[in-house]
Amino acid sequence: MIKTYVLDTNVLLHDAHSLDAFPDGEIVITVDVLEELDSFKSAGSELGRSARQAIRFLDSLRQVGALSEGVKLPNGGRLVVILRGYLENLPSTMDVANPDNRIIACALHLRRESNREVTFVTKDLNARVKATALGLLAVDYEPDKVVFEDLYRGYQTLDVPRARVDEFYSNGSVEAPSGMNPNEFAILRDSANPKHSALARHHEGRLIPLRHQETHPWKLRPLNMEQHFAVELLMDPEVQLVTLMGKAGTGKTLLALAAGLEQVAERDVYRRILVYRPIVPLGRDIGYLPGSKDEKLESWMEPIFDNLQFLVDPALESAEDKVDYLFERGWIEVEAVTYIRGRSLPKLFIIIDEAQNLTPHEVKTIVSRAGKDSKVVMAGDPYQIDNPYLDASSNGLSTLVDKFQEQSVFGHVRLDKSERSDLAALAAELL
Repeated sequence: MIKTYVLDTNVLLHDAHSLDAFPDGEIVITVDVLEELDSFKSAGSELGRSARQAIRFLDSLRQVGALSEGVKLPNGGRLVVILRGYLENLPSTMDVANPDNRIIACALHLRRESNREVTFVTKDLNARVKATALGLLAVDYEPDKVVFEDLYRGYQTLDVPRARVDEFYSNGSVEAPSGMNPNEFAILRDSANPKHSALARHHEGRLIPLRHQETHPWKLRPLNMEQHFAVELLMDPEVQLVTLMGKAGTGKTLLALAAGLEQVAERDVYRRILVYRPIVPLGRDIGYLPGSKDEKLESWMEPIFDNLQFLVDPALESAEDKVDYLFERGWIEVEAVTYIRGRSLPKLFIIIDEAQNLTPHEVKTIVSRAGKDSKVVMAGDPYQIDNPYLDASSNGLSTLVDKFQEQSVFGHVRLDKSERSDLAALAAELL
């Protein structure tokens, strides 16, 4: 039986290469998808880029044959564009003007008119619910999806004999157990006395002491074990890509900024800090903001300014003037992720905040911008995603951790303990 996949527009907008992801069957898109792609093609965002890329690919297939009759795809599959004749399959209770409903109607039409196994593929949760209620098989598009519960944490606890902990302290290293990733951390814990322990880092088959255990970047003292691990990665220029994942208040952004300021302003390792944030609102968007680009960005970058004010003046007595000085000296620059495309960024300490709101393709675009001697730090909380088409398992940050964990240039830490306040910790845990 032929497998037929009816694609929603958001699948193509999420991944312009999704037409290559179904080599075992026939892909169907409707004229409604073409219309929606057309409405996005002029946008300067990643959605606009994906729309243009998908349209170009469809245009290249048009040279092969009539899309309405079906054309063979390079991967062996087949693509058909359906223009008419399917709307009568939509129940009268559903709004025929809704593009999602029209695409669902096409899937119903194909299932009823032929002996096919029809799957509706969409990133829209509600569209999947509606399609399932109508008896269709509806799935998420998830070629890059990872099992978040099993995602690499960046460290592990090893219960070992007391002699092994003593050997670590006396010799300065011990042999690492097999299967550890590069730059993975270990808590060596005496199985008979858990208080007798040591923090170690995997390096070339050995567990070695942390090189920066006494380092307090920009006078910021790590408050827990996970923060010590984070500082170790952030202060090591050989680790060119760092991901920090954790709930609100665990110190991800604060640690990254402190490490960046230390290495830019004090140690001259990098030329400046470049902070990017995706422009994805929490809750309802307030619409267009007046002013220049910098004035528009100011509202989005307030969390960065808050962290900088704390770093330069914990008492907040004259923090604003001191933060302004950091910008005047050229030590730090803030920008929206939208503007990273086309840039080459050498010898910079690059921080991507709220990275959980990025798609895998956007993360690839960002990391590929890093120039010679640069470091990229991505921080985010996969449990607080504002992008409606991403979740904890499909966002770009989780995908990056899953794909890079075995690379020697990469380090990762999952931070679980909130240090912001007791209230913040309780909210992160209970809500």
